[in-house]
Amino acid sequence: MTVSELENEIVAELTIELNSEDSFNADLLRIKVKNAVRELRMKRNYTATSMTDEQILTDMYNYYSVILNVARYDYNQVGVEGEQSHSENSVSRTWVSRDDLFKGVHAFVNVF
Repeated sequence: MTVSELENEIVAELTIELNSEDSFNADLLRIKVKNAVRELRMKRNYTATSMTDEQILTDMYNYYSVILNVARYDYNQVGVEGEQSHSENSVSRTWVSRDDLFKGVHAFVNVF
């Protein structure tokens, strides 16, 4: 497995979930998945470890649902970035904090 294969798997799942929307954009979805993977890598701080690429990929698969949820969240936020809530025609929407999607993701640290 590679990171690209992980990304493709997540894109495929989200495409099935989201492609019924008229505004579905596969290219934009792929960008959101790539960014979610990059952000998980930063949050896990793999550079502080001596993990091999294979070990990092295995660890990233442990956070598959986190990557998927962050990518979906970011994709659904397109056009409403920064908005905390929305009301229109007696329909109200409030979004969870994006940071809450990363609960349970902890960084590796160097010990001196």
